[in-house]
Amino acid sequence: GPLVLNKAATLRRIFMHRVHKLASHLLQSPPAAMSRPPITSHVLDTGTGKPATDVKVTLDMKSISGWQEIGGDFTNVDGRCPKLLPVDYVLTPGLYRCTFDTASYYAKMGEKCFYPEVPIIFEIEATNEHYHIPLLINKFGYSTYRGS
Repeated sequence: GPLVLNKAATLRRIFMHRVHKLASHLLQSPPAAMSRPPITSHVLDTGTGKPATDVKVTLDMKSISGWQEIGGDFTNVDGRCPKLLPVDYVLTPGLYRCTFDTASYYAKMGEKCFYPEVPIIFEIEATNEHYHIPLLINKFGYSTYRGS
């Protein structure tokens, strides 16, 4: 009768409330620390004083059989690689290499450079940290450091 229907409606409301609460939680933006990939990079051209746009960046990890590509991206108008790796990529300890295709970057401007490719090899031990690999380039040199 009406009592059973009323109880069923109440249970349905409770169930739907819980589903809605769970869905809201799952669809929230990730915390700031997780809103960027674990490894990021950017490139600045010290010859022009501007970000280096459209530089191909490849990310590799060293395995027993050699270097394995795990990610890649092109720099945006700010010289940054926002999608070098997926945001949820899980790092493992080891050697990593960011390779920057500087020859193609300079060729697009009708120029040549002395270092056609810049490989930066770095070691990751603390897999819960964020690693930022900046590159400062010009036609005859480059510099890097561990960024933040």
